[in-house]
Amino acid sequence: MRWASERGSAPATADPATFLQVAAARWARADLPVEKVLHAMHVAFAEALEVVVPRSGEPSGARVIAWTTAAVELSDLCTGAISRAYVRELKAASGDHHTAVHTLTSALLAGHASSKVARECGIPIADEYYVLAVRVAPHPDENRPGLDRHVVAGRKLRRIQSALTRQFQDRALAMLSVDGGTVLLPSGVCTEPELARAVEVVADYAAAPVTAVVTRCATEAIPAAARRTHELLDTTESLGIGSGLHKFDDLALQYQLTRPGIGRRILENRIAPLDDHPELLRTLHVFFQTDMNRRRTARQLNIHPNTIDYRLRRIGQLTGFDPSRSQGLWYLRSALIARAAGTPLTAASEFPAQAEQPRRSA
Repeated sequence: MRWASERGSAPATADPATFLQVAAARWARADLPVEKVLHAMHVAFAEALEVVVPRSGEPSGARVIAWTTAAVELSDLCTGAISRAYVRELKAASGDHHTAVHTLTSALLAGHASSKVARECGIPIADEYYVLAVRVAPHPDENRPGLDRHVVAGRKLRRIQSALTRQFQDRALAMLSVDGGTVLLPSGVCTEPELARAVEVVADYAAAPVTAVVTRCATEAIPAAARRTHELLDTTESLGIGSGLHKFDDLALQYQLTRPGIGRRILENRIAPLDDHPELLRTLHVFFQTDMNRRRTARQLNIHPNTIDYRLRRIGQLTGFDPSRSQGLWYLRSALIARAAGTPLTAASEFPAQAEQPRRSA
């Protein structure tokens, strides 16, 4: 209470802020929760008032108000000093941790991770990881006139990093930009259903669609796994596959069909005649998107169902793959997937967005 008694005199001999910031920095480094520190301080103020006010003579309203005001001012001063010290230590620790995460993640992705790197980073290396290739769509405000898109995108990235921290603490090793990147998670941190939910939470924080492809592998296989998952992520974009978490195993066929080779070239050549008939190509895309339901396809294209039948027959004539037979459907679907590797456009963007005009069945 010496500060309170000298308050208003010049100069005051007691400066609680100086020693409190030093002490608070030490408490922060010791991981003492700031809420416990502040609570202890407030309890101390209350107990001090209970002792000081009765000893200051006959308590009067003015005297009680004076001491209470002094206590509030001192509490404000101390709270600010403690908070500033904790924030400084947190920023320093966050910067150090970010550097350590970046170093270890880079080493894992390059195949150079070792016990020496782990010790230097202070982060243990797991035996097995989930490897996620992540694509983050732009936030709506990134293209809004009058707003700085870089600022908006930067805030989106910070929200994504916050979402990862809230769900996985410091176990998520991420190398992310505003457009996406790679995340490594020890396989014991969560199950695949929990991981799918985590991707949804990240998308909620980002306020933008997030698409991720995941595979699970041993630590030494991370470089190859990361390359494959990013290749498959590109394929999902080409095929117009929606956002969310996609397991590599569920898209293994799509991945294989888009690999360079004679099989892909043959499939691309067989479907190439449809390039001169965009209405047929669009019909085929929508037909598969609607799970081969001709009525839904017709509604989406705004044409008569009989026109769908005519177009499918015409597709069979041009490609040699009969859509009325299971083998023909399999080859046509495979050809569309193979073609997507060389045509990075979704079905929605590859064709005009407007619906076709209703017409009589052909």
